Amino acid sequence: MQISTIEESQSVVEAGHGAAAGHHEEHPDFRIFGVIVFLIAESMIFLGLFAAYGTFRLVAPEWPPEGTPEMELLLPGVNTIILITSSFVMNRGNKAIKENNVAGLRIWFGITAAMGAIFLCGQLFEYFHTGFGLADNIFTSTFYVLTGFHGLHVGFGLLLILAVLARSLKADRYSSEHHFGPEAAELYWHFVDVIWIILFGILYLL
Repeated sequence: MQISTIEESQSVVEAGHGAAAGHHEEHPDFRIFGVIVFLIAESMIFLGLFAAYGTFRLVAPEWPPEGTPEMELLLPGVNTIILITSSFVMNRGNKAIKENNVAGLRIWFGITAAMGAIFLCGQLFEYFHTGFGLADNIFTSTFYVLTGFHGLHVGFGLLLILAVLARSLKADRYSSEHHFGPEAAELYWHFVDVIWIILFGILYLL
């Protein structure tokens, strides 16, 4: 009788464990949502800088101030094309990993990294050939602050891409089921791209 009772108790315990395992649910992945919130916060910083630039321009009697060398469009225009194109290139890399094509991810992300580096080199070259300095007037100051802050973000995005490339060397690190790293890097890179389009418009074209 006691043996039967013990066996019944064990059966109840095992059934309880099975039910608990059956009701186990995976928690939803909010990491991409976190990236989006971060990018919204970064957008607010750029929005403040854009507002400051617009205010300076509205109250200034002449814009750019007299004596400011004329802005060249060729180099920043080429840089803009490179950065916009790099977003499409990076998207190809993300599509590749969603098809379990790790080699494709490495190729397209590698090209994106090269394009980002070219963009930064182009920006540095422009800084050395603008013909004006940081403290010359309010226009030159805001120009360097806006483009420099954006360049900092491009540099950080480049580091993210390189981190994804380095991690992709580990077997089974990224796949069609696990691709948060590449997806987050792409979202950030698109953000950097959009900000530059706005900057190019207000600094060089308007």
